[in-house]
Amino acid sequence: MTTTITPVNAEKRDAGGAPPPSGRPEDARLSFATSLGYGLQHILSMFGGVIAVPIIVGGAAGLSSSQIALLLSCSLLVSGLATLLQTVGVPGLGAQLPLVQGISFASVSTLLTIVGGRGEAGMRDAMGAVLAAAVIAMLVVPFFAQIVRFFPPVVTGSIITVIGLSLLPVAAGWITGQATRGGRPNPDFAAPSNLALAAFSLVVVLLLSRFEKVSRMAILLALVAGTVAGLVTGQAHLSVADASLFALPTPLAFGTPTFHLGSILAMLVVMLVVMVETTADILAVGEVIGTPVDEKRVANGLRADMLCSALAPVLNTFPATAFAQNVGLVALSGIRSRWAVAMGGGILAALGLSPMLAAVVSTIPQPVLGGVGIVLFGTVAASGIRTLSKVDYDRTNNLLLVAVSVGAGLLPVVSDELWSRMPRWFEVIAESGISACALVAVTLNILFNMGRGKELLVENTFASAPALMVRDDELAMLAQERRGRGAVLVSDSRKDA
Repeated sequence: MTTTITPVNAEKRDAGGAPPPSGRPEDARLSFATSLGYGLQHILSMFGGVIAVPIIVGGAAGLSSSQIALLLSCSLLVSGLATLLQTVGVPGLGAQLPLVQGISFASVSTLLTIVGGRGEAGMRDAMGAVLAAAVIAMLVVPFFAQIVRFFPPVVTGSIITVIGLSLLPVAAGWITGQATRGGRPNPDFAAPSNLALAAFSLVVVLLLSRFEKVSRMAILLALVAGTVAGLVTGQAHLSVADASLFALPTPLAFGTPTFHLGSILAMLVVMLVVMVETTADILAVGEVIGTPVDEKRVANGLRADMLCSALAPVLNTFPATAFAQNVGLVALSGIRSRWAVAMGGGILAALGLSPMLAAVVSTIPQPVLGGVGIVLFGTVAASGIRTLSKVDYDRTNNLLLVAVSVGAGLLPVVSDELWSRMPRWFEVIAESGISACALVAVTLNILFNMGRGKELLVENTFASAPALMVRDDELAMLAQERRGRGAVLVSDSRKDA
């Protein structure tokens, strides 16, 4: 039996395009120029995240600058190819949704443990672990495809909210920079100039959003304006003198992958986490654009995810998965066409084949990405809150479900050492706020709402907790006693809280 999530905004038309013949908003075709602009906007908004993983892992492995540059180019190439497969799709592969794929942050901590400063030997171990774990994970995709029915709005709303809130520290890190550099305090950490550049970029987004003709390009224009400002103030530097225009990556540049059981098991846990996050992202973008997402679509998306992750080590990079921050860009821009995102995937692949073009795009200062990220990540959280507003909380345990799942998702965000003394397999799962929230929300939904065909009505302290506002009927009673007390009562137009 196929379970479908009913879209909450299916009546909306795709911004900038006529309704497609298929009836699916993601199939809308935009003009080439429009698709190019919005595709570029998607790539620029996630570029910093894509290049961060190879830089961090390559540095930890003790690689040379040229080897790190190779990792970076290969990461861009694989991210672009994975985006094309996910958006365009072929039979059995690809969710055909506006999803941008990028190198997963979830794998970083495990990769650092595997490479351990061992240079190319560590890289071979890491590549072997990624390859084997991705192949194993692909075999269990049918199991994950069955979990769609466990994701009603109360679950998806909680997950989407945590996705947005858990990404905000990433934006903050882009603005402040690292507290230390080379083991010493970083004098530029949280520098006022960086804060000012981030604030300028944010203000540009807000100002442009007031004007209909440019509002949907506000993110792209803010990135351009912020970069120009960074070049003027010396916070950005453009250098392409040593970069070639075109270069094909060398497969298995670090040698033949090696396979060790411990590394494979550790990476397999990561891949399972990635699958949970990708499932959440597929459901989230379906909710945002207003299109049905069924088990088959989730399975196609996961297979594409794992296939690209298995091929990534051959092309000298790491697991690729859906980028949650781009879900926020879809919600913010209103552009729901998967073809616009596919155009972005082509741009990303081209950047991977052109070190010179990659150098130009990498000029964007991190504070600019941080300022724009506040809007993107906040929009994701707001989308989750909107979904949760449609949930029935009367005489159910849904309030408790949301409270515990959101709390579990944000715990590792506010305390990054919380699970540091737990077993490694548990830490990898629990330190991902998105995965923690998803697992808790699904478990509580099974406990509270499934098994009787409908949500179980209850009477307890949590279910009977009042909404934090005064309803009109309560206001009418209070109004009878206000005479002579100088009280001022303000009515809310809504009939129910």
